[in-house]
Amino acid sequence: MAKAFGIVSSSGAHFQVKGMQEFRPISAFSFMGRYRIIDFPISNMSNSGIDRVHVYINSPRPRSLTEHLGSGRIYNINSKRGKLQMLFANADEMNTIYNTDIAGYAENLEIIERTHEEYVVITSDYMVFAQNFDELLNKHIESGADITMLYHKTSTAKEHYLNCNALNLNKQKGVVSIEPNLGNTKDKNISMDTYVMSKELFIDLIKSARRLSSVFTLAQIINARIEELDVRAIQHKGFFAAVTDLKSYFDSNMALLDIKKAEELVNPNWPIYTRTTDSCPTQFFEGSDVRNSFISNGCLIEGTVENSVIGRGCIIKKGAVVKNCVMLAYAEVGEGVHAENQIIDKWSKIIRTKEVVSEADNPGYVRREDTL
Repeated sequence: MAKAFGIVSSSGAHFQVKGMQEFRPISAFSFMGRYRIIDFPISNMSNSGIDRVHVYINSPRPRSLTEHLGSGRIYNINSKRGKLQMLFANADEMNTIYNTDIAGYAENLEIIERTHEEYVVITSDYMVFAQNFDELLNKHIESGADITMLYHKTSTAKEHYLNCNALNLNKQKGVVSIEPNLGNTKDKNISMDTYVMSKELFIDLIKSARRLSSVFTLAQIINARIEELDVRAIQHKGFFAAVTDLKSYFDSNMALLDIKKAEELVNPNWPIYTRTTDSCPTQFFEGSDVRNSFISNGCLIEGTVENSVIGRGCIIKKGAVVKNCVMLAYAEVGEGVHAENQIIDKWSKIIRTKEVVSEADNPGYVRREDTL
């Protein structure tokens, strides 16, 4: 798809995931034990034939993300005509009102203007879904619209996707307005922060937003000019998750233990690329009991694992019970420990506290490198 370049935006900069975000941006969070959240939007780009991708980083703690992305070779981007480029915005503080996607674009406007592609496909860095952007671009061009947006229809908007943008549509799937989901109704068309438009219009929107307000986002400037623009929407089908807080991160990982939902997201015809780690296969010792779980490579499992996502290199000792947990890489659950409804961060250990149990609707969090 040489007609478009891709942008993975930092449109979720206003969301705060308690605890985990102290160490890395949401886009660098582990997902399904094997991937990072950033792998999904970039893989969508690569599989769609987009070879030039800009990744916007506006976190004051970008090291985990930049180490993971490296040169971008892991994403199968054509190295002769393509490039994965990390673009940084001024982000001395997280969650400030000035830390917007438009601010990042404005700081790197010269790079955007130099790109040769006629169109741009913009997607988010905190959402997980599979989407063919080549099909989306072709539908956009055929329609003659100024902007095409992607949305996911849900009947659980009172509990989920809070403070994500929602689209109000007319009968022709034209976007009438964009507004935050405040949880006041159950049925919403959740914006996936995914846009297709011409590069010329994109640059015009950036400049227009900066003239109108220093804190405008891309969604807000489109909403401000909605009457003069032809903005249309296309519905996404399949698995969709937005990581906006600790519970949504926990729930989205646990939801994929349903094999049908997992197959909607990951299948051989639409690979998700990630940085590989060469290590031994996981060892299941005599007496271990594992049910309905994702187990990554390099683990040592002697105890019981049920309905859990286990990252690379984790250790679960004899007599331990790990139930409804998300364990990140190299974490350890000691002998005789019962951990339930927990997010256990990297390199942490639960070895002396024998019971760490939370309610399913309010999962607990064990900090990175802590020992309990």
